[in-house]
Amino acid sequence: MQPLHQEQFASDNYSGACPEVLHALNETNQGYARAYGDDVYTKAAADGLRALFGVPCEVFFVFNGTAANSLALASLCQSYHSVVCHELSHIETDECGAPQFFSNGMKLLLSKEGDGKITPASITRLVTKRTDLHYPKPKVVSLTQSTETGMVYSLEELRAIKACAKTHGLKLHIDGARLANALASLHVSPKTFVEESGVDVLSFGGTKNGMFLGEAVVFFDKALAEDFEYRCKQAGQLASKMRYISAQWLGLLKDDVWLKNARHANAMAAYFSETVARIEGVKLLFPTQSNAVFIELDPKRIEKLAQEGWLFYTFIGTGGVRFVFSWDATKARVDALIETIKKG
Repeated sequence: MQPLHQEQFASDNYSGACPEVLHALNETNQGYARAYGDDVYTKAAADGLRALFGVPCEVFFVFNGTAANSLALASLCQSYHSVVCHELSHIETDECGAPQFFSNGMKLLLSKEGDGKITPASITRLVTKRTDLHYPKPKVVSLTQSTETGMVYSLEELRAIKACAKTHGLKLHIDGARLANALASLHVSPKTFVEESGVDVLSFGGTKNGMFLGEAVVFFDKALAEDFEYRCKQAGQLASKMRYISAQWLGLLKDDVWLKNARHANAMAAYFSETVARIEGVKLLFPTQSNAVFIELDPKRIEKLAQEGWLFYTFIGTGGVRFVFSWDATKARVDALIETIKKG
């Protein structure tokens, strides 16, 4: 299979690493360092994330989002517990059963709102559906920020979910694979986001924001982090040369590169969305609030895109096409995609 020599917008996982991450890795790749995370780079990255969020927290680094979400939920759940999430969430559709595997069998309770967001009403409905001993006991609400439909929970929505979770005695996990894009969209600080959402455990994404690989699992309820390092080790997530994961975060955190990257990706998505929305026969499926755009196209246009070599996903409804814009998306290439859609 030939490498992709031109930008593609099927996923922000397609992009390479940003220069600041490369520089941080080069700086790290000098001489020797202690193994298994007992190095100065990993400590500095963890301290940097604590400073970013501005509240006490425990920080762990893993290879990927599947591990971050699954191990975080396993730390919150026993095998007889259940987690409220949306039916489009990654923990339901894209983790190959890993949350259930690492928790020894906890169940997912699925909310089915059409826009990809869970609501206090759906949480209450699922949690109170049954309360008998024969049904898995609800323990956690898990939401994605930004969502799998590219939308962003407002602070008001997060506060409402927080209150609902508290009423029902539920912990809150947030899949933040694209949290940087959500924060850029909301124009709020990470500290404000944490305080307003009441999140207990966060999976904070680095891969989609300009890193080679790696995510952070951040426990704001520090008691929940007990023995988490053992979960990471058992799951094959303890890197012997951990500094090559953690040092990437130093590149993203310095001078708020993480925010710069997210703002650019969001801006490219907004430009694409606003432009294609004016093309006859193109319909936006969801408001564009982060770096993902979902549009509805007729089969002829979809076929034309594929023939012209464009890559995309079609997992949202009949005729639905997803495009995701990365930290390094260029206007020229976005314009080329727009022109192909116009020619349809």
